[in-house]
Amino acid sequence: MNRLTRRIGDASARRPWVTIGAWVAALALVLPLAGLVGGSFVDDLVAPGSQSEKAMELLEDRFPEASGGSAVAVFAVPEGERIDRHRPAVEAAVDRIADVEHVATVTDPFTGGTISPDGRIGYVQVTFDVPPMKVHPRQIDALSDAIEPVRGDGVVAELGGDAVFINAETPTSGAEAAGLLSALVILVVAFGTIVAALVPIALALVAVAAGLGSIVLLAHATDVSTAAPTIGAMIGLGVGIDYALFIVARCRENRAAGQDNSTALSNAMSSSGAAVLFAGGTVVVAMSALTLTGLGFLTSIGLSTSLVVLFAVATALTLLPALLSLLGDRIHKARRHRWLRMRRAENPVNPESPEQTAWWRFAHRVSGRPWPYLLAGSAVLLALAIPALRMETGFPDAGNDATSTTHRRAYDLLAEGFGPGFNAPLLMVADLRGPGVDAAGIPELARRVADDPGIASVGEPLFSTAGDTVVLPVLPTTAPADAATSDTLERVLGVIPDNVAVSGLTAMTDDLTRQLTDTLPVFIAAILVVSFLLLMLVFRSVAVPLKAAVMNLLSIGGAYGVVVAVFQWGWLGGLFNLHETMLIASPLPTIFFAVLFGLSMDYEVFLLSRVREEYDATGDPTESVARGMAVTGRVITSAALIMTVVFLSFVANPSPLVKMMGLGLATAIVLDATIVRMVLVPASMALLGRAAWWLPRPLDRRLPRIAVETVESVNAVESNESDDLPSPSEPTPATTARIS
Repeated sequence: MNRLTRRIGDASARRPWVTIGAWVAALALVLPLAGLVGGSFVDDLVAPGSQSEKAMELLEDRFPEASGGSAVAVFAVPEGERIDRHRPAVEAAVDRIADVEHVATVTDPFTGGTISPDGRIGYVQVTFDVPPMKVHPRQIDALSDAIEPVRGDGVVAELGGDAVFINAETPTSGAEAAGLLSALVILVVAFGTIVAALVPIALALVAVAAGLGSIVLLAHATDVSTAAPTIGAMIGLGVGIDYALFIVARCRENRAAGQDNSTALSNAMSSSGAAVLFAGGTVVVAMSALTLTGLGFLTSIGLSTSLVVLFAVATALTLLPALLSLLGDRIHKARRHRWLRMRRAENPVNPESPEQTAWWRFAHRVSGRPWPYLLAGSAVLLALAIPALRMETGFPDAGNDATSTTHRRAYDLLAEGFGPGFNAPLLMVADLRGPGVDAAGIPELARRVADDPGIASVGEPLFSTAGDTVVLPVLPTTAPADAATSDTLERVLGVIPDNVAVSGLTAMTDDLTRQLTDTLPVFIAAILVVSFLLLMLVFRSVAVPLKAAVMNLLSIGGAYGVVVAVFQWGWLGGLFNLHETMLIASPLPTIFFAVLFGLSMDYEVFLLSRVREEYDATGDPTESVARGMAVTGRVITSAALIMTVVFLSFVANPSPLVKMMGLGLATAIVLDATIVRMVLVPASMALLGRAAWWLPRPLDRRLPRIAVETVESVNAVESNESDDLPSPSEPTPATTARIS
């Protein structure tokens, strides 16, 4: 692996303009092509093999006119007025809606009885001739245009319903730009130069642009979730900056040790470049494991995020060495701000002495008393994880979205005028060809269902043309994401015969939640096994992979607990602009685990690869951990801080799923970079001693060898002053020790 990344980096550095031109050409091809032939995003919310899928397939095969997606145009007037005063404007809107492509039927609120008891709110039921997931955004836009003139008549007009909610694009807040600006400030402080700080930002933006263009092209070939671009951009920005940061930092470290620019870059690509390749591959493996859930929208999120991460790795291994070769000494000698030079003068650091760093001293302090630090750090993580034991999952509905969205405002109006259960319609579908209830038994079935205390009403049965399929519309008394609705659905499923299934968005998402709960243990086990094998191959150890898995589980558990405390329990909710509590989005634990495990492995690889390098050179398990932390601590902390501010910027996103993702990821990164890397790693490595690097001889002989670090680069702490760089002809003490 070292030779591969060295060769890639050397080839890119020898022909920098060719490499840069290739990336410019790739972007010039991908981005316009995505705009021309790229697909639209849609959430495939069908759980394979579920009863709701059975109902949907039955409707599509035998009763297609009842299988189409639905939308609701809601009209409301102020208190004390009646909607019928604006009847001409509303009826004109109904006529315009009927002309929209793929609209099969439209109800008139004044003749169809869809006006609230107080006469203030009315709705138009719109049925499409395609399933809700197949309704194109341009049809939604056309509906919006159709109701717009009504607003000029002084009427509130909003769009809601399953088709609108499912196909709504994930909004952005603009805070992502603030996250990038914060990352730039951190990089300037870490490197001390504007040029060195801008390079990682530029590479991350290139990777995200290429990745998002590829995601749009992927949407042309298959269904891609509406959340995929946002999650892909979130992860891509974080890892793109981090991967470039690690390589630039190692290159500057090599220069500070006396190597010329070409050698420093080549050795950095051989060592940190290999670590980037392995770390990125780990993230890709973790995200690709989402395919194990069998759910289309999660598979698309995993594949989309993997595409962005692959571009981040590719830019770090090719575009970065090309830029560094062109910049030369400017990456080290760029002008610094006066206050940075003053801080440097007040706190001089000898780049050849890891022993002078706070990281080295703290690692020895922890190693001197490992048990208290190990127990205290573990206790903090376990305490944070306690709320996760009470996690309640469910699928977010329109009522969880921001009030700035039309489907949320329509949701609130419908709940106000017709009750919360109106937003959770169910369709009971009976296959009259199968054994169970027949046509004569439908009224009795409707009565049994209506007797359930969680059911508000059961509509008139609708028979297919052939008379072999019947649909019963059912309205519960509670909202879609309410846990009571799930309980009601479970009771209903318990009283209906085998030839009856329940469909509707609420039933579909309930089946999704159930399948995610069932597959999560298998998913976690698969990622743990694969990561254990990969780390065992790299570090030639049994204990290190086990330790990594346990510590990653602790930090992920802590992140789960914080998210539950904030979103489900409402702790500090105002700080995150939350005005109500909500269930944890059922896809979140699965996505969380894949992303967090992959990102945690990044820091594990970068730290322990340097520790292993030191151990191979000295044979001292305690000193190798201290020196590994000394030369990587500052860079890993900077990388974690950058990742944290990038993720926290997404907390401002109006989408509850994205908001949860941002807070959870930021929390996990903070815990991983502080408690895990600073406390638990040195404490556990001190307790393990030489056993940390033990691997049975028969296994050692049979396993292929994969290295992510070499001993060619020296153990020097990066210098922020170009004037401090030693002459290439003067070997540093660390270099001399290596040669001897």
